[in-house]
Formats: sequence, C-alpha cells, structure tokens
Amino acid sequence: MAWNEPGGSGSKDPWGHRNNEQGPPDLDEIVKKMQAKLNRLFGGGRGGSGQGGSRGDGDGGEISWSMLGVIAAVGLIVWGLFGFYVVEPAEQGVETRFGRYIQTTQQGLNWHIPYPIEQVEKVNVQQIRAFSHNAQMLTQDENIINVELVVQYRVSDPRDYLFNVLDPDNTLHQATESALREIVGTSTMERVLTVERERVATDTKALIQNILDRYRTGLAVVSVNMQNAQPPEAVQSAFADVIKAREDEERDKNRAQAYSNEVIQRAGGEAERLRQGAQAYRAQVIARSEGETQRFLSVLREYERAPEITRQRIYLETMESVLSNTSKIMLDLQGNNNLMVLPLDRLMGQNGQNPLTNARPNSPTASESFTQGNPIPMEDGRNRDDARSRGGR
Repeated sequence: MAWNEPGGSGSKDPWGHRNNEQGPPDLDEIVKKMQAKLNRLFGGGRGGSGQGGSRGDGDGGEISWSMLGVIAAVGLIVWGLFGFYVVEPAEQGVETRFGRYIQTTQQGLNWHIPYPIEQVEKVNVQQIRAFSHNAQMLTQDENIINVELVVQYRVSDPRDYLFNVLDPDNTLHQATESALREIVGTSTMERVLTVERERVATDTKALIQNILDRYRTGLAVVSVNMQNAQPPEAVQSAFADVIKAREDEERDKNRAQAYSNEVIQRAGGEAERLRQGAQAYRAQVIARSEGETQRFLSVLREYERAPEITRQRIYLETMESVLSNTSKIMLDLQGNNNLMVLPLDRLMGQNGQNPLTNARPNSPTASESFTQGNPIPMEDGRNRDDARSRGGR
C-alpha cells in the first residue's frame, strides 16, 4: 500500500515523518548556505539598497571573483613552498624541466619550480662505492689463471651519470672485465703471479678509466686492488714450487749483493788508505828532497868561502855515516902504523855481553892494548898496511 493512499500511513512520508514534521535538508540548499557564508566572509553580499541583489540575496549568492583570486594566490604560495630543497655537502642536485636537464646545483638551500614542471635528483658524489670481480682468463703463454679484483669508484659528473648511460654501474662491470682480460692477456702467468701484480692492477685501472671516459659515464675509478691471483687447482702445487724457487733466488741475490757491497766497501777503504799513504810518502820525499837541496846549497856556499875546512867536514860526516851502519870499529892511532879493527859483531854475539868489560883478568883489555901500542889484528890476519894498500887515504 502506498504511503499516500487512503487508509495508509496517512500523514507520514517515506522517511517516517508526518506531514507536519520537517523532512531531511535539501543538498542545493546546503550548498547555497555555504556560498552565502563564504560571500559574507570575503566581502560579498547584496547589491545596492535601491536595487535587488545582482546575485540574489545573501543566502543564495555565488562565490565572488575576488575570493577565487585569493584562493588561487594562497594555492600558488603553498605550491611554491614545495619547490625549496636542501643539498647536503656530499651531494649535488640535478634539476630537470619536463625531463630535460637544466642545471646542477651545489650544497645548500635551493629552489625550483615544483612538481610536475621541474624535478630534482640528488646524487652523492663523495661516496666511495666498491665491487669485487672474479674471473678466469687466458694469459699470453696460454695458461688459465683465476684473478680477483676489488674496484673502488665514485660519481664524478652527476649529469653524465644520470643521462648519458642507461646503467653506468653495469657499464663499469663490463669495462672492468674487458680491461682485465686485455692486461692479463699480454702477460705471462708466472709474472702475473709473482712480480707483475702491481703493474696489472695499475694498468687495469688506467684502461678502465679510459673506457668510462669514452662512454661519458660520469664515474671515476679511485683504486683497483688485486686481492688474489692463482693458477687452477690442478696445477697449484707446481706453481707453488715455482714461487718458492723464485723467492730462494731473490734471497740468494740479496745475500750476494750484500757480500758484494761489503767487499767493495772494504776494497774502497783499502784503496783510500793506500792513496793517502802514497800522498804522504810523496809529500815526505818532496820535503826531504827540498831539505837536501837546501842543505847542499848551504854547504856549497860554505865551500866557496872555506874549501879546505868544508872538505874536511864533509869527509868526517861521510865516514861517520858509513861507519855507523857497520858492527866493526876501525881505529887509526897516531904514531902507530897498524890499523886496529875490533870485530864487535863476533864479540857481541857472546851472550850479548860487552867484551871490553868481561875480559879475563890475566889478559890485557882492549883499552890497555890501545895504550901499550899493541895492535889488534884484523879478523882475516891482515895488517894496516895491507888495508891501506887496498884502499889508501
């Protein structure tokens, strides 16, 4: 039965209200009331006193243009505040407008047109990133070697890093693989395992950076370290023996070098000693020669003044010099025709005693023989006349 049919609910409507009761509020009426309140809030209202309102009465008017402008200004201000951003000291900001690069901003407070017109992507350019690379590769002498590298890198150019290459990190991995194979492929296995480990790492770093620069990846390689390099497991024992032999060779070389340095230093010291001794002898000979020359010149001057006296003095000095080096003593006594010679070399050989002091009591001493005029014969039995007949005065 319908609600408005006779005999029905009578005075009730579908919402359970009677005819004399108020129904639910109308939606249009609510909107009009809200508009009226906003008009009163922002200065809107009725028209002049003598005319009807241009937009109806206060309760049914619409939002004015001035209110819309204020709302738009407030919205723009709020939207603009979202454009402020802070770049940390280790970062750089890359601004794009509709996806196209505009500029790179440095640390501090910056502003850009907010999303969706412009966007900012911050890139840490001081962070050191690292990855490990393991690979088996062929050497120049056709041997297989296992190499492990640790590569450290950082972002050097944020613009190139974000826009030039799709995946810069993957490009770095591939460049490392290519560079390492090229460097190891030009070296022998033994040298890679022993003496060229540092060279392989240095050359690999330079080649990786060259590849990254050609592709403009915006990455910079900080260091390349070779963590491990060894032959395949099947031949590791043989290569361990090779390495041990190489170490023994280096140790023996170092020992030989140390001995060589010691001998050279000793020889150098001896040569320096001989050189200084020769220089001292040279100076001594020169000084003696100069002294002898001066003495000869002084004697010559004296000889020119007194020839006889100088000749006698030279004779006496010469005889003194000659006879001082012999063990025999020759005495030429005045008034005696015999030349007496004392064989001191034989007499002194008897227990090192003085023959003149240890003579027998009954035998005359040498001094008594001298005073008595008894000649002492020469050791070969010749007398003074024989000696004079040979040498003469």
